[in-house]
Amino acid sequence: MNRLRVTPGPVLALTSLWLAGRALMLWLLVHDSSPLLGGGSVAREVRRLYFHWYGVLAHGSFPAQDTLWQYPPGAGPVLLAPGLLPGLTYFQAFVTLTLAADALIAAALLRAGTRPGRSLRGAALWAGGLPLLLHVPLARYDIEVTALAVLCLLTVARSPRGGGVLGALGGLVKVWPALALLGTPPGRVTRTAWSWAATAGTAALGLLALSFNDPFSFVREQGGRGVQIESLGGTALNLARHAGWPGRHRYQYGAIELIGPHVDAVAAASLALTATAFGLLVLWRVRARRWTEATPFDAALSAVLLFTVTSRVISPQYMIWLLGLAAVCLTSRHTSQRPVAVLILGASALSTVAFPMCYQDVVDGTWTGCLLMLARNALLAAAAVLSFVRLWRAARPPAVKNLPRTEPRPVSDRLPDRALTAS
Repeated sequence: MNRLRVTPGPVLALTSLWLAGRALMLWLLVHDSSPLLGGGSVAREVRRLYFHWYGVLAHGSFPAQDTLWQYPPGAGPVLLAPGLLPGLTYFQAFVTLTLAADALIAAALLRAGTRPGRSLRGAALWAGGLPLLLHVPLARYDIEVTALAVLCLLTVARSPRGGGVLGALGGLVKVWPALALLGTPPGRVTRTAWSWAATAGTAALGLLALSFNDPFSFVREQGGRGVQIESLGGTALNLARHAGWPGRHRYQYGAIELIGPHVDAVAAASLALTATAFGLLVLWRVRARRWTEATPFDAALSAVLLFTVTSRVISPQYMIWLLGLAAVCLTSRHTSQRPVAVLILGASALSTVAFPMCYQDVVDGTWTGCLLMLARNALLAAAAVLSFVRLWRAARPPAVKNLPRTEPRPVSDRLPDRALTAS
């Protein structure tokens, strides 16, 4: 059997890049109290909020009546997991598990990239791109969620059952990983993956409902959310301040949101755009005729991008999702999303400048804050449009070139010379 010979040089270089990047992120997390790094606001979410929820969950109940709890039931076991590591504080255990999930993603991308016909660009993007978000990824549970989506995409072609289960578990933790199953090839793979996802999701949801009280309390709080200051709608309203819009900001539902005239209309427009995005994705699925190994990867990235840019909320940690999905796309040489990955890297860098470095400017609606968010969101919007256009074109069957028509030769031209002589 012929096996691909993998030179250790690139693998060692990427491993070193990952280690150096995570060492930097840990150093930044230790110095989180610096004003330039947010004055402690990044780590505070784990130290206080997650730890508080851990105490509630440990007593067998989801945080009902808590407006900050807006996560599906699968988030409960993730937030309880740090308690399983002895000898560490909750914060230390949380960061340890987050780094472990990060390493798992890097290892999966490396393994996928060393297969025949694949590329290590995905592993490089993840190893070098995540530190663009500074220490934010280590103080959120979005890396664990991204790990489920990445493993789902890298597994589903070889094991539709396993991919379906991973997609369902990811969806129970934070909904969006279920979109990883959007682009599975039609036929047996899709039937198997989707049926196993439905079965596993239903079983896990039932188990969580039996184990904890109020498993669906998050729906009420999620529905009450307004327009976050970092969303596309929030950026438009923030710019409107400079034109005399009388609204203001308020901390509610775990984010800085804008309140005032026309906010409800902006929120409704965001929901309408999300519905439109869903319709476009369904139309693509129905009309797609050409599948490659990269199609499931590209479809997942495009779907999450569309849902992100049309959302009423675009938190900084959402960039973790996009970096992970873009990395999966780049493991395939057939992907259509290479320029999209470049835009995501740029948007990630700008997200860091906006939060935590210049977040007060964003909240106050200064020109600096407004222009930062305008640039970041413009990159995300461009990435979403470009991603879907390239996904749509890649799914069309290759055009058949029309050969030039030739006039038939006269019969006499087709007769052998002897026949002509005999006549």
